[in-house]
Amino acid sequence: MELTLVIALLLTVLVGLSLGLLGGGGSILTVPILTYVLGMEPRAAIASSLFVVGVTSAVGLITHARAGRVRWKTGLLFGIAGMVGAFSGGWLGDWIPGPLLMILFAVMMIATATAMIRGRRAPANDAQAQNDGARFPLARILLVGFLVGLATGLVGAGGGFLIVPALNLLGGLPMAAAVATSLLVIVMNTTSGLTGALMSVPLNWPIVLTFTGVAVAGSLLGARLTGRIPEQALRRGFGVFVLAMGVLVLTQEAPNLMAGLA
Repeated sequence: MELTLVIALLLTVLVGLSLGLLGGGGSILTVPILTYVLGMEPRAAIASSLFVVGVTSAVGLITHARAGRVRWKTGLLFGIAGMVGAFSGGWLGDWIPGPLLMILFAVMMIATATAMIRGRRAPANDAQAQNDGARFPLARILLVGFLVGLATGLVGAGGGFLIVPALNLLGGLPMAAAVATSLLVIVMNTTSGLTGALMSVPLNWPIVLTFTGVAVAGSLLGARLTGRIPEQALRRGFGVFVLAMGVLVLTQEAPNLMAGLA
């Protein structure tokens, strides 16, 4: 168990690095680490990931805010709608079998990765991004924010890896701004989702707090690297990473679901 815990903690450094550098991917790594490496039950892993990712994102947000990358108006509107969805998803997750939750998790990852790899037709520049509120209508912000929040609370993911594409592909924000703004939304969504989940799922706080501390250290390094990597490479690299993880989770959980149905 001690060796397993050490391996899990080393992998958790990647959680923070992913959040700091990409504005997402934290839950993509946290949930599988807690489920497959530590053997945690899926609902508990999902609830734990909400805390780990939420705190880590808050720390990363501070670094990005100091660099002026956060689009506060869009992020707050998106996040408010997301909090409503996340609370609902956190509560609904208790009624859905663990294998099905993980498969939903994988399907969302694959769909989002495809969108990230394909990219936008016309990348936005920084001048356009300053008017992102006008080019990203309020109704769309609220609708997409609610759906992303629902996914966050339901499967412990759908934070950055759905928010970043939404802000980048639909909102017209440059990748660096989308990454930074996504952290604000993640903090809001995970707080709401965790509140809903804690109504029925207890957490192993010593493990959760230890993982959080390690992830925070990784996020500080990742945030410093943002903006030094070309946007196209960052977006496509993120997409390929999410796609690979989605396929892995799907192949692991599909047999479990089939066995349960049988």
